[in-house]
Amino acid sequence: MINRRTFLQRSGLGLAGTLLAPTSLLHSCRPGTARAHIQGSLHGANHATGHVLRQPDRLPPPTRTLRTDVLIVGGGVAGLAARRELARRGKQEVLLVELDEHVGGNSAGGRNKVSAYPWGAHYLPVPDPRNRELLAFLQEAGTISGYDATSGLPIYNEYHLCHDPEERLLLHGHWQQGLVPDLGVPAAEKNQIARFFRLVEELRHATGADGLDAFRIPLDASSGDAQFRQLDALSFAEYLDQQGFTSPHLRWYLDYCCKDDYGTLAAHTSAWAGLHYFASRKGRAHNATAADVLTWPQGNNFLAESLRKQADSPILPHTLAYQLEETPAGLAVLCYDAATRHTMRIEARQVLLATPEFITRRLVAGLPNLARPALALEHVPWVVANLSVAGLPQGPGRPLCWDNVLYGTASVGYVNATHQSLSLNNHGPKVITYYLPLTGPHATATRQAAYRTSYDEWVARILAELETAHPNLATFVQRADVWVWGHGMVAPTPGTIWNPVRKAAMQPWQNKVFFAHTDLSGVSIFEEGFYQGLRAATELLAAAPPTANA
Repeated sequence: MINRRTFLQRSGLGLAGTLLAPTSLLHSCRPGTARAHIQGSLHGANHATGHVLRQPDRLPPPTRTLRTDVLIVGGGVAGLAARRELARRGKQEVLLVELDEHVGGNSAGGRNKVSAYPWGAHYLPVPDPRNRELLAFLQEAGTISGYDATSGLPIYNEYHLCHDPEERLLLHGHWQQGLVPDLGVPAAEKNQIARFFRLVEELRHATGADGLDAFRIPLDASSGDAQFRQLDALSFAEYLDQQGFTSPHLRWYLDYCCKDDYGTLAAHTSAWAGLHYFASRKGRAHNATAADVLTWPQGNNFLAESLRKQADSPILPHTLAYQLEETPAGLAVLCYDAATRHTMRIEARQVLLATPEFITRRLVAGLPNLARPALALEHVPWVVANLSVAGLPQGPGRPLCWDNVLYGTASVGYVNATHQSLSLNNHGPKVITYYLPLTGPHATATRQAAYRTSYDEWVARILAELETAHPNLATFVQRADVWVWGHGMVAPTPGTIWNPVRKAAMQPWQNKVFFAHTDLSGVSIFEEGFYQGLRAATELLAAAPPTANA
């Protein structure tokens, strides 16, 4: 079985966390330009090693064998949530392998001398108090400090609730409060915007004949009524057309919302998913509302790290699982150690695959009689950049907020990673985190183009947009670190959410292989990753262990 001491140095990641300084080579911007002084890193998820899956026959044969009871493949939120749940319920022999140098998936984070900062997801809406498993985790993480004796509602740590001022929008050259366009918007359009939010409020309280909420998180708890689920067959843009929502400002805002949570435009988003973004927000607390969010300088890496710390089973980073084989006692998983360039064989009674669907398909390809259906999914590429700035020149209107969005641009704006520091000096050095979903119609071509784009090209593109709001920003940038997420998040395209194949793909195989990932939800948000991990871990624990004759 696993000797924990064997892994202590190798799995330093599992002990020290993921707030790592950039580890890739230092890059520089083009000489002779206004950005020539800027240096930084260009890196991302380990797609180069991941592509070994396409030609596993080129890997060396195994040189050692490890044994464990449960092997988890994938250290994103779903894998970490499953690992935590197994530990919480007494499962001792568990090993997690992760391709990258860090766990957390797109909830990764970094740190420099100015601040911690996110490399991906950066906030969590105040949860629905009915999501008790999630609330229990947040209480253990210190985000919930207790419960009000009268109402029974959670009390959130004030340092984790987003501080004011929370958000602003640059519209017509002026920073307005809030992200819903208002400044200079014609009265007829404002009426449409108000009508849309009345509709959303109705849907937030709507229930089906089955007594379930029309929209809920996790989404599998939502009503099965056809009147709601049939919305999944439409695009959000088609639905808005049918409802007479034609306001350009409203349509821009709804495109922004789809990009923010899904990486897609309304025209490529399921109408059910588009409405779910609004109507599923049912958070309540003693000191917060559904409109409030939880955030940290490192973004959702705080949550990923909390998941990691709430279990002590070993983690192996830089480890690519590339083949599953059935054995009399369970399964054998061949894994390539990218750090040592050796292959190992890990024998386990049960395996939990917390991997994206396109990886899962390759891993299970050699298992006999596996009738698991294949999900046809799109994954949206993203670019995230952390800019260390000596200052941030401001235009007229609302001052710098946590979330800052520019109307009419390709990105979804930037967050101020130092916002939660409560510094009295708002003019000093800070880190701003810029988010750009690559929403092209052909994800594969867009992804390949992103991989080919140089560091200098990314910095030039990012600054060109940001300088429309902050003139001469380049002169204030001390460092720019860029991350390209080739498969950033699953896209909830029309027909994805309530396709019966999605539910079928969650089913275990012979009580030996279990599946957990946000791909199996159809939306890539923290709550769904957490839910998928708990669901799969619960199924694993309930399953009869494989026998020697299985």
